[in-house]
Amino acid sequence: MNWLMTLQDSGHSVTAPALPQWSVVPFIGLLLTIGVMSFVASNYTHSRLSHLWEHNSSKLAIAVFWSMPVILLLVSVGAWDALIIGMEEYFAFLVLLFSLFTITGGILLDGDLHAKPRVNAGFLATGAVLANVVGTTGASMLLIRAMLRSNSHRKHTAHIPVFFIFVVSNIGGVLLPIGDPPLFLGYLRGVPFFWTLNLFLPWMVAVGSVLAIFYVWDRIAYSHETPQHLREDDLAYRPMKISGRINFVWLAGVLLAVIFVTPDLLKGFGWDGTPLMFMREFILIGLAGLSFVTSPMKSETRTINHFSFAPIIEVACLFFGIFIAMIPALHMLQQHGASLGITQPWQFFWITGGLSAVLDNAPTYLTFLTVAESLPALASGADTMVPIDGSFVATGYLIAISLGAVFMGAMTYIGNGPNFMVKAIAQEWGYAMPDFFSYAIRYAVPILLPVYLLIMLLFLL
Repeated sequence: MNWLMTLQDSGHSVTAPALPQWSVVPFIGLLLTIGVMSFVASNYTHSRLSHLWEHNSSKLAIAVFWSMPVILLLVSVGAWDALIIGMEEYFAFLVLLFSLFTITGGILLDGDLHAKPRVNAGFLATGAVLANVVGTTGASMLLIRAMLRSNSHRKHTAHIPVFFIFVVSNIGGVLLPIGDPPLFLGYLRGVPFFWTLNLFLPWMVAVGSVLAIFYVWDRIAYSHETPQHLREDDLAYRPMKISGRINFVWLAGVLLAVIFVTPDLLKGFGWDGTPLMFMREFILIGLAGLSFVTSPMKSETRTINHFSFAPIIEVACLFFGIFIAMIPALHMLQQHGASLGITQPWQFFWITGGLSAVLDNAPTYLTFLTVAESLPALASGADTMVPIDGSFVATGYLIAISLGAVFMGAMTYIGNGPNFMVKAIAQEWGYAMPDFFSYAIRYAVPILLPVYLLIMLLFLL
């Protein structure tokens, strides 16, 4: 993200390395490998490949294999900055996820609610609101275990974590900049903090539509539960209570650090280019450490939460390869984005969203925000211009880019950081999660694309 910002802010004084078209092949290969291995692991559980995919060391080996050609290419053309900043962004990404994962793992929403459709819909609705306060990652890690526990006595539950990813891990976090990384990046570029509240109506339509689909789906699934499973669910009922409240203090510290310890602030202290440029990450690691002091690994909260580092290790291994392998694709997008002929909000929505589903949505957002800055206000006359860091962007374009980047992160497991973490935690709890391809084909495409089409028709034409 900072690499792209440097290129854009410095104009012609910084020349991006010329990369061949084949340099996007490793990224495509990595995505296909993740998809195929996930498919085999889910559908051929006793195969050697399935057992191989169970080990995070195998995931790391695959990530290194596909990222190595990109590393060698960037070194050969002297693009050390691209590689180094890519690793800096990976470090910042991983530390934020690690701190939120660790701290929320010490918060126990202890209880076992009746796993009825209206209760499950309430979980998702709560998460959609909470995602704007503690971010999609924080809300996901805070609520997923409680929802899984409440539904653990039911049999037909494969859809529940999937809809959780849709609503809590992605769509819900569009109302404030701290909800999702691309919106926070826009805030750093000058978008007013509360401007994103303009997205309230699209948020209501998207969240409401997906919740309605979920409620119907879950009612049908609930009707197929056996009387025995329903009795077990009734007998297991316990009201919800919260333990490990001290971790809310550390969670608030994370949010304050993310909001106020910005690159501009660190640069003002003269820390840019020094180890202290990672002061925010050092603070987050320290807060995660304090969480372990107050809620140790063997504490009741973490034990009941089934807390382990396996999900965050899986994310670390896979996204190591993704962050490196996607550098050429993002570079080409930054170079040629302005020549794509995008002039309408609905076009920005679909292309920003489509690329955000397979690339990091933050730099994709930033790239098309820069493209939109070069365009005038929409001809309708009702459009206004939003001031951004000495420039302006039409409100219609900014709405489309913001919605596309956040909403369509739900289209694949790699579209947003919390997606893989929710998947891994659900599998640890014994839920049958769809593989990479099945998630997209059986769930995301038929459920989300019609909702996004409705968003386009109502707000982007």
